[in-house]
Amino acid sequence: MPLLVDRGSDPRIAKAAAGCVEIGLVNNMPDTALEATERQFTALLEAAAGETRVRLRFYSLPGVPRSERGQRHVDKFYRGLRELPASGVDALIVTGTEPRAASLRNEPYWHLFGELIDWAEHNTVSTVWSCLAAHAAVLHLDGIARHPLAEKCIGVFDCAALADHPLMAGQTRFAVPHSRWNELREDELRARGYDVLTRSPQAGVDAFVRDGRSLFVFLQGHPEYDALSLLGEYRRDFGRFLRGERDVCPSLPLGYFDDAAMARLADLRARALADRREELLAEFPVVALEQSLSARWRPAAERLYANWLSQVVALKSRRVAAAPMQAASAAAAGRSPNFVERRRRSDPSGYFTGLRDRRLPTPA
Repeated sequence: MPLLVDRGSDPRIAKAAAGCVEIGLVNNMPDTALEATERQFTALLEAAAGETRVRLRFYSLPGVPRSERGQRHVDKFYRGLRELPASGVDALIVTGTEPRAASLRNEPYWHLFGELIDWAEHNTVSTVWSCLAAHAAVLHLDGIARHPLAEKCIGVFDCAALADHPLMAGQTRFAVPHSRWNELREDELRARGYDVLTRSPQAGVDAFVRDGRSLFVFLQGHPEYDALSLLGEYRRDFGRFLRGERDVCPSLPLGYFDDAAMARLADLRARALADRREELLAEFPVVALEQSLSARWRPAAERLYANWLSQVVALKSRRVAAAPMQAASAAAAGRSPNFVERRRRSDPSGYFTGLRDRRLPTPA
């Protein structure tokens, strides 16, 4: 089987994983989406792997708020960030989470997230930063702040490839789900040296990259979503409006529901605007809507991740081939070829292990 999911409970996995491409999923999603996100990325990587043997391991970021049940799940199946330096992972996929603070720098996990970004840059051949994780990464790396949108960008949007990049092999136009309240602007990304790969006229920048020590891939969208993900998010936002937790009634997702479903939801939304009460949530036609939904973006998502895995394999091979030359150069300079990682790990302010910078965060 090309994909081995290593939850740390089966000692036979390590032996079976010899020669695999090692992928770590740092899953920061809130409890309501934690296990669904595991399933989505597992299914996507399994479909994308082809003949490439991949081992997938789960990692957690301390500081993400969890319920007792959610924390039990993380404690049972996830590794902590402190295990990353010795893990031997080749690449990471890092998800976002639901923000709690107006500024990302004020989130409780911000300092550890910055360390994760720095570690990934020096110790992976590539990392995928998904949605809010992409926003946090460019803020940490280059001070690029996200911008709030007048209304939520939610739906399935047609995107066009703008660049000739290996990640775009076999694709020119394709659909991608988006669900976010903020955006990164193309001109600001390009001014800092990022290459924009895909864009939607309605949703703006979709995918972009930064090719440095590690190939960083940033996705504002959610190609990993299954057919029902946006339905669940819209219903959640609609319920928050009805309960008075949000002041704005969410707009209907674009390019997602068929005409009959859109008409039905538009009628329910109009009633909610005229008579806002929680009881209306019981009339949300979940079962009827589920029957009409399909993940039309799935083939493009599988192609994107197949291309990414090919890049991980190629970059890993290149790094292995260059290792003897780097070792000789390091020996001539009187230091270890892994001096960056070792210095960080022995430094009290190092990766995931030492004292934290307790200075007040700078507003985004």
